[in-house]
Amino acid sequence: MSMSRKRRPLDWLLLGVAVLGALVVVAPLLLILLNSFKSPDDYNQGGPLQLPSHLYFDGLARFWEASDFPVKLWNSIFISAMVSVLGVLVSLFNAYALGIGRARGRLPLLVVFLLANMLPQEALLYPLYNMSKAVGLYDSQWSVIIIFTVIQSAFGTYLLTSVYSGFPRELLEAAAMDGAGRWRALWQVVVPVSWQTLSVLLIFFFIWTWNEFLIPTTFLVSNDKQTVPLAVAALQGEKLMDVTTTSASALLGLIPTLVFFLIFQRTLTRGVTAGAVK
Repeated sequence: MSMSRKRRPLDWLLLGVAVLGALVVVAPLLLILLNSFKSPDDYNQGGPLQLPSHLYFDGLARFWEASDFPVKLWNSIFISAMVSVLGVLVSLFNAYALGIGRARGRLPLLVVFLLANMLPQEALLYPLYNMSKAVGLYDSQWSVIIIFTVIQSAFGTYLLTSVYSGFPRELLEAAAMDGAGRWRALWQVVVPVSWQTLSVLLIFFFIWTWNEFLIPTTFLVSNDKQTVPLAVAALQGEKLMDVTTTSASALLGLIPTLVFFLIFQRTLTRGVTAGAVK
């Protein structure tokens, strides 16, 4: 029994690679944290790796005021939350029809959704720009919400359809015998059983939308409608911005998604491992 617990050289190698990978991921975050509370004088004298002589909060305060950060934070939360909820709902309805309902033309539709996931956003900008201008949604947060809802739901539909293709038919038959129609079966049977997968999609859609830059910077021109990544990029491009203030802006842009991830970490873990447990 003791021999089976003894680590082999391969185990130590894999552990070392994992630790090295973790350091590579965490090192930039620690560097941002270190320089966010460092004064420009400390940075110029000691460089980016030296500890600050005292905590310096002017960089954070400067970015907070210059970018009108509370407004940008609310815009990012609103857009990301709406996209995540609407994207999951659209994915749910599509996958219910394709995976469980076995709608006609199921395979060609899945191919279309798969190809939609592969399209680069740059190829979509020009037609979407003209469409938003035509319907009066340019420089509106709803234009970004609609675009990202469609983009995210394409991935969600493809994923959920593969999940619902193996959905237990016995549960649906039992619900039908109890008099449940398709709408009731969806909300009382399908959604509770697949709630963990839906939760993972919701978390991913929120984080993906939060970090988007290209489409928001194209469709959100007004300063009061822009998101946190746009505010960080705009101020980092100014010549008057020093390195410590730039680090502070990156830290403020990172904290909301980090908090969101920590809050829903258990939900994400359960959703990812649900398929393996079953």
